[in-house]
Amino acid sequence: MDLGSLTALRALDGSALPDLSGKAVLVVNVASKCGLTPQYAGLERLQERFGGGGFTVLGVPCNQFGGQEPGSPEEIATFCSATYGVSFPLTEKIDVNGPDRHPLYAELTDTADATGAAGDVQWNFEKFLVAPDGAVTRFRPRTEPESDEIVAAIGRVVA
Repeated sequence: MDLGSLTALRALDGSALPDLSGKAVLVVNVASKCGLTPQYAGLERLQERFGGGGFTVLGVPCNQFGGQEPGSPEEIATFCSATYGVSFPLTEKIDVNGPDRHPLYAELTDTADATGAAGDVQWNFEKFLVAPDGAVTRFRPRTEPESDEIVAAIGRVVA
């Protein structure tokens, strides 16, 4: 996969996203009012642990699952910063499934998970690790950010 489809995405505040070329990127559709929202803490710890070595988490707010990300960009940014100390980039709110699915997710959802299942994102906090060479590894929503599987996968792709 080429992270070029990120060029069509803006940061949460409307500015350009940082240049992610050559980095390993853990792309995660996030929501502020979900039972899985505490995963933000683990995502931030991954950012702190691996962020200096060619890795970043990229949070992608999405309101498609139970209306669990209803906030404005300012509300989302304030929640993430004040509640979880999020330092990784967040994108504008997008659709990850359906007819208005963002091109990034059109590519990502072609990737199968460990059981061989590809297709639509199941829920908030589904994770896709995009290696610098474009290889994608998919983790379903209930896989904790600091699970052995995710940490090992990041370790394999971060220099």
